[in-house]
Amino acid sequence: MLNRLFDLTGKKAIITGGAQGLGYAMTAGLLESGVEVAVFDIQDKLAAIVSEFSGKSFIIHGIQGDVSNEQELGEMFAQAMKYLGKIDILVNNAGITRRHRADEFPIADWDDIFNVNLRAVFMLCKMVGNEMIKQGKGKIINIASMNSFLGGINNSAYASAKGGIALLTKSLASDWAGFGVNVNAIAPGYMDTELNKAIISDKKRYTSICQRIPAGKWGTPNDLIGPLLFLASESSNYVNGVVLPVDGGYLVR
Repeated sequence: MLNRLFDLTGKKAIITGGAQGLGYAMTAGLLESGVEVAVFDIQDKLAAIVSEFSGKSFIIHGIQGDVSNEQELGEMFAQAMKYLGKIDILVNNAGITRRHRADEFPIADWDDIFNVNLRAVFMLCKMVGNEMIKQGKGKIINIASMNSFLGGINNSAYASAKGGIALLTKSLASDWAGFGVNVNAIAPGYMDTELNKAIISDKKRYTSICQRIPAGKWGTPNDLIGPLLFLASESSNYVNGVVLPVDGGYLVR
């Protein structure tokens, strides 16, 4: 029974922002678990990622485009459905950040962050949700953040959007749990990725963050694979609207 609960063999998934960092690790985790994956990403490196995993006999489809553009996103989703035939798992991972003090925050940067980090997530959830409701089942995993709980520094747009992800996740779970669709989120703590290079290079701040984390270290992208596979599998069928911190204990202090 345990094998069945965690078995993802033959499942079909879409992951956004899957070409680097957290998304790359989660893409690898899904593929290695027997999932056929369509990866949405705007970056040119997507082709190399597809070639890498295809060379290992995994079934992966690269679909390049801008998730914040509603028309492009619709076309990307349609293409993914042609490849996959159905959709069992959605991982909304794509995200950007730009740091400014709140009183100096350019509205154009604010809009860009919200369009990628929140609006695109809702649009894709809506598209995928319609398919999952017809099927009577499906797993949606949104990628939240420590900034879903905390304000951060010079990060008002990102924190606001990630706070929105937490409540969007709960709202969708409330709407769709009765249709067999599980909507949950993972909130990564401080992760050693390209997105955090500015903080990592600030030795004073990096050290102070490490001192607050009970585990005593930053996380790595691979730390998200286990929680992802749990939320994507049948073992989480009665888990709805959870925002799961993967943070080394950061939030407990």
